Amino acid sequence: MSATAGPAGREAGRTCVIVNPAAGNVRAQALFRRIESAFAALGEPIDLVATTGPGHATALARTAAAAGYRAVCSVGGDGTLAETATALVGTGIPLAVVPRGTANQVAANLGIPMGLQAAIRVAVTGRSVDMDAGSIDGRVFALAAGAGFDAAVMQHATRALKERWGFGAYVYAALKVWADAPRTLYRIVADGEELHVAAMSVLVANVGALYSTFPPGRMEISPEPETAWCDGLFDVVVLQPTNVPRFAGLLARLAIRGFGGDGLLHLRARQVRVEGDPVVPFQVDGDFAGHTPFDATVLPGALRVLTPYPFP
Repeated sequence: MSATAGPAGREAGRTCVIVNPAAGNVRAQALFRRIESAFAALGEPIDLVATTGPGHATALARTAAAAGYRAVCSVGGDGTLAETATALVGTGIPLAVVPRGTANQVAANLGIPMGLQAAIRVAVTGRSVDMDAGSIDGRVFALAAGAGFDAAVMQHATRALKERWGFGAYVYAALKVWADAPRTLYRIVADGEELHVAAMSVLVANVGALYSTFPPGRMEISPEPETAWCDGLFDVVVLQPTNVPRFAGLLARLAIRGFGGDGLLHLRARQVRVEGDPVVPFQVDGDFAGHTPFDATVLPGALRVLTPYPFP
């Protein structure tokens, strides 16, 4: 399906830019002017719209897809990206990404620059590639869904904290849940294979690495991190340490030495169910989403994304 395949195609040749004005703690009007100027400098006509709350990016992107825009550009964090992607999956209309959030994990995995002008250049001139997506009860995710310690951190890293402290909100939340980190017996069903394991965290990942800015680092969560987002499979990563010091040690080892080692179980699957006893919070693309159980299904190559490199 072509990038101008909307029913009417009346906006072919234009880019719809969806901006989360709360992401990145930047004054909205100043951000809008910078975005408009950067696109204009590249000769790209745009229509800029701002989100007003959770779920609004999906509604805006769905309208843009029906109008047949050349591309839909998400300006915000991983949550805004996921909402936008929910409306674009299966349409063939490319998603462009201008990272302005706290973590920006999807952009980092795809090699999209963090600078606004450089990211907008990719949105205009980048190569369109097919990316896998995940789905939980119709909610699309591009990054990962996770249960346990990471989800508890996301639950406590509220939007207000992220707007005020940026990545420091995650550090604060991690310290807050440190003493009461959940120790849980998980039942994981991956493509029909059942596993029972005690663990701190279970991650159902669509990408191959996680990045941090404080301290700077890259933690591989797949044996093939460069192509994990387009292989048609989830990487299911079970972090087994059942106390916080060992959990922190495992994360440090992954960041320093790369993927693998004691205390980590790894599975690959197209369909995954995660149950917790007792029930624990789970997150989707960095946003608290509820409590276990959850069922995730991979959507191979369902999302077209503009990237700076000739990925496979």
